[in-house]
Amino acid sequence: MNTRIARMVLLVAGLPAGFALAFYGLSSLEDVVGIGLTVSQKTSILVAFTALGGVVGFLIAPRLVLGALSLINWTEGRLRKTPLMDIMAGALGLIIGLVIANLFSSALGEIPYVGGFLPMLSTLLFGYLGMMVAVNKREELSNLFSWVPLIRSRHGGQDNLSPKILDTSVIIDGRIADICETGFIEGTLIIPNFVLEELQHIADSSDNLKRNRGRRGLDILNRIQRDLGIKVEIYDASSIGNGTDVDTKLVLLAKALRGKIVTNDFNLNKVAELQGITVLNVNELANAVKPVVLPGEEMEVYLIKDGKESGQGIGYLDDGTMIVVDGGKRHIGETIDVSVTSVLQTAAGRMIFAKPKNTGRMSS
Repeated sequence: MNTRIARMVLLVAGLPAGFALAFYGLSSLEDVVGIGLTVSQKTSILVAFTALGGVVGFLIAPRLVLGALSLINWTEGRLRKTPLMDIMAGALGLIIGLVIANLFSSALGEIPYVGGFLPMLSTLLFGYLGMMVAVNKREELSNLFSWVPLIRSRHGGQDNLSPKILDTSVIIDGRIADICETGFIEGTLIIPNFVLEELQHIADSSDNLKRNRGRRGLDILNRIQRDLGIKVEIYDASSIGNGTDVDTKLVLLAKALRGKIVTNDFNLNKVAELQGITVLNVNELANAVKPVVLPGEEMEVYLIKDGKESGQGIGYLDDGTMIVVDGGKRHIGETIDVSVTSVLQTAAGRMIFAKPKNTGRMSS
């Protein structure tokens, strides 16, 4: 239907266009070259060019329709992937560039020989430069307008929250669902399409362990979105960081969306912090909420295996904290009372060193 309408429109538009081309062409031939034509010859040429204009318009209509639809789809796709901040900055820069070009147009138009097209060239040049400079300097522009009141969210009137971008490791880990259930994570959870693709690839792996981990990650996403009522958005980031690894894409996406990365990957944590990206590390959160243990405190621990050093026994608290008991090897398989001697905090977690008290008791 669209092609038929376009054919009719271009047919109607092509007829006067062909007539006008022939008319002005004949006038130029008579005035410049001095060729004289009879009335019947002029009429034949006008009719022929008028018909030719209609035919050309009728034939090129489908190609114009396809080209226009492709351009519209491409534009919509680019706008959908482009952050709102980039669009606003680009529009502002374009307006400033056009204003500057307009100030120069009158002066450029007075230049002999080239003054006819210089204003148009300056408009294109300054418009493009203004748009590109504004997009590249969007952070500085946002700081200039920091006095503008922030847009309030529709729920509760609070400031809009930064989106939280999840990486593959934290989804597979599963603790993010429990954290969301407690209400400590607010705002939209962003799942980039490349993270989802990596998760699906793991779930389809021939290795049984990887396959189970991938399916667990997909189940966690379904639980967050369906049971917890948290907004989860699958973000199409195909145009971000083409050809780069997943960690680099996450950092670039966090910069573009001005969001925070949620992960438990130590290396990604360090790389993102170097790039100025805020990182919410689940492992650091888990360590932060563990109960504080001070030297001299007493506790009970069940020893399950030998330690690295001679005579040591290893046990664990309910939260997974490792306790190394000097001289506890002979009590393996028992629950004994120990006294804390020191606490070591590492990037991997917390370790407690202790020694047995004088009395011990067998576990029942």
